[in-house]
Parts: sequence; C-alpha cells; structure tokens
Amino acid sequence: MTKIDTSRPETVLPTPSHTVGPFYGHALPFPGGGDIAPVGHPDTIALQGYVTDGEAKPLPDAFLELWGPDPDGNVPQVDGSMRRDPASGGFLGRNGVEFTGWGRVQTDAGGHWSARTLRPGARGRSAPYLSVCVFARGLLVHLFTRIYLPGDEAALAADPLLSRLDAERRDTLIAVDRGDGTYRFDIRLQGEGETVFLEFQ
Repeated sequence: MTKIDTSRPETVLPTPSHTVGPFYGHALPFPGGGDIAPVGHPDTIALQGYVTDGEAKPLPDAFLELWGPDPDGNVPQVDGSMRRDPASGGFLGRNGVEFTGWGRVQTDAGGHWSARTLRPGARGRSAPYLSVCVFARGLLVHLFTRIYLPGDEAALAADPLLSRLDAERRDTLIAVDRGDGTYRFDIRLQGEGETVFLEFQ
C-alpha cells in the first residue's frame, strides 16, 4: 500500500469532482406543463426566455414553476393541472377548460423555456405579475422572482416592490413585449444583470 504524504500540498492528489445536483428533469416535468391558458382563451399570452448562469451560459436543465392570477386578479381555486386516468394511472394532461394558474416547464438544451398563460390581473396595490420559482443544478435552495408585464407604466412605478429598486435592477423583473401577445423574460442567476430574487421569511 502506497502512503501519500499529506503534509505537503504538492503531493496530495485532487479528489474527483462531482456535478452538484439535484437534477429536476427526471420525473417532475409533465406533458403540457407550460400550457396553462385554456385552449382558445382570448387573454392568452406567450412567455419565453432563457435561464443563464453567471457567465451568461445557458442552463439546459433548469426548471421553472409559474403561478399567476386570472385576468380579474383572482387566484384560481381549481385542480386539474396533472390529471390522471383513474383506471390506468396514466397522465391525461390538462382538460383544456379550467385555468389553474400553475405550470411547470423545463429549459431545453439551449437553456430556452416557454409557457402559455392568461394575462394576470392586478391584486391589491401591486402591478400585475406572475410568480416564478427557479430550480437548477448547483442551486441547493430554489429561487423566487416575478415577471411583470410592460404597458401600464403608472402601475409599474407604483408597485411596492418595483418602486424600491433602481432602474437597472427593476428592469430585470419586467418582461420585454415582442408584440402579438408574446413576452420575453430571461433569468440570469448571478453576475452582471442578475435577476432580482426574493426572500420570503
């Protein structure tokens, strides 16, 4: 048996590296997870963007959960996001009629994500927003943020959260209107342009 002298750093071999988990792409995504809006609803909007790390590299295995109120600002109280066949246990998907306000999407190999939901209505003094929970490898604790939609500048300026941020940080929470009811919202986990994340106590 060879003995290694650990008193001198140059003689100590590096330990094997391990990728930091957990990994969310195995069982948590489900078909239609991003199809939150009922089929053909007139208030449907499309959201899309990228999740990137501190070096602006896309994360191919990030995972987002989205929650949002309906266009009247009401939080849905219905089940049905992940219906299963009672006989076979197989996944049936959404019924296409009920709006649950909740969705779950995974980024693709290029770090891109997309979802379809209803335009959220205002609740209380806050401007309309969607809540987002971000899971990714290397994050031992998930992160919370918000997606605000542009358009009503007075509501955005009066929002209790946005009004406390300087303009540069504030912009990381406001989606970019791409026209035709489509919005882009990128999530930067750290570094320059890092998305504002929220801490709940």
